[in-house]
Amino acid sequence: MDTTAQGRRVLVMAVGVVLVLVATVAVLAALLIPGGQLFQTQSPTSAVSSGDAAIASAFERQLSDVQVTGEGVVTRTLSDDTEGDRHQRFVLMLASGQTLLVAHNIDIAPRIEGLQAGDPVAFSGVYEYNDQGGLVHWTHHDPDGDHQGGWLRHEGVTYQ
Repeated sequence: MDTTAQGRRVLVMAVGVVLVLVATVAVLAALLIPGGQLFQTQSPTSAVSSGDAAIASAFERQLSDVQVTGEGVVTRTLSDDTEGDRHQRFVLMLASGQTLLVAHNIDIAPRIEGLQAGDPVAFSGVYEYNDQGGLVHWTHHDPDGDHQGGWLRHEGVTYQ
């Protein structure tokens, strides 16, 4: 192969790499910029935000109706909310230091028995903004099948 053909081949490969990088940056920007796909709130089941950074971003931007998945450590258990549907309530601290109130509907899903401060709990549910770190609910299946189901995981058992 002569040097001109080799030069063209290197140039084509370089252009291909640049196009891939540009496409990657565009996708990341669409996911991370406010109003991007990751944080659309029109349809809470359209995207799932995972981890502390996504939850921190939802808190900072005061977003609600965001489907989230994460894990934390119970800092305290609260009395059940018995107004309307009954909810088991407890506060989680994420690795980032942010706290979340979890409101788990025990009329739909089983209660986590024996839950206590210091226990790790993984969760999937809907994040709602409040000025104390936020609330996660919909940590259960949807009996009507209209909403993305959530769950809690404690000591290897999934509650949904």
